[in-house]
Amino acid sequence: MNTAAATQRFNGLPSVVQVYWPGLAVTAAVAIAAQFLSDHYGAPAMLMALLLGIAFHFLSEEGRCVAGIDFCAKKVLRIGVALLGMRISVDLLIGLGASTILLLVAAIAATILFGLAAAKLLGRGWRLALITSGSVAICGASAAMAIAAVLPKNEFSERNLIFTVLSVTVLSTLAMIFYPMIAQAIGLDARATGIFFGGTIHDVAQVVGAGFSVSPEAGETATLVKLIRVTMLAPVVLIFSLATRNVGSVGESGKRPPLLPGFVIAFLILAAINSFGLIPEAVSKVGMETSRWALLAGIVAVGMKTSLRRVLDVGGDAVALIVAETIFIGLFILAGIYYLGHA
Repeated sequence: MNTAAATQRFNGLPSVVQVYWPGLAVTAAVAIAAQFLSDHYGAPAMLMALLLGIAFHFLSEEGRCVAGIDFCAKKVLRIGVALLGMRISVDLLIGLGASTILLLVAAIAATILFGLAAAKLLGRGWRLALITSGSVAICGASAAMAIAAVLPKNEFSERNLIFTVLSVTVLSTLAMIFYPMIAQAIGLDARATGIFFGGTIHDVAQVVGAGFSVSPEAGETATLVKLIRVTMLAPVVLIFSLATRNVGSVGESGKRPPLLPGFVIAFLILAAINSFGLIPEAVSKVGMETSRWALLAGIVAVGMKTSLRRVLDVGGDAVALIVAETIFIGLFILAGIYYLGHA
């Protein structure tokens, strides 16, 4: 009786809600479970979300859930990226200094070019090169999702995204453990340590963890440097979008994508508003929390849409590519630190 009543109430909902609600509900439930595991066991939330999403891959093949999962993997994910703009302000740029900002810009450009060259040597496509090098150069999983949203799609697009998110999350966690040892071994001071961590570790949470494990000054510097890298997300996504605009996606018509994706415009607008101090602190906190949950739900949905077997098919050369990019940006930032006299 209760089941029949529940079914009747569900059928009485608007058709749009009926289409999206089942997929949205299961995605939200898995995202909450991922956050619970992260809070209680210390594992990165993004990694938990990705692995749980892959474990529930069968849901993406269940008719009632497909539309909602697709919505989370595309629209909700982009909302999360757009809201990252609320972290950015001109004050961040001023506080860090021109030489350090130039070092970060050079490192991002060099890492992307290195990734393209290395991918060509390994016989891998430019799509994988852009998504891996962009995520390594900027902000890990968030960058991977933003870049994947503007690249032309092919049969490997979702597999490449899952592989990249999984790889940068694991590499970030390893960096959080080992980079403090490296910084101590080579004698970096607190400021240089912060620049090293913020300029090289992929994900924000691991940057914060590594920095504050050394000292408050190192943690604050690392966080600031990392947020400057996040600032570069919008221009890099725009450049990638323009560079690949004439490349068609598999299974789609010849219609060109928009010159500037809507979520990038939203990112820039929010960053500009925040720079003028027009976003109240309470609103900013709500926005950042919303962004975090949107990204978490988005990566759960992407995981659900991807078969683990397909991810494992990516090959050892793809692993070598993203590890090489990680080592490259680490060495580049260290060389810049010594050249600029920060060490």
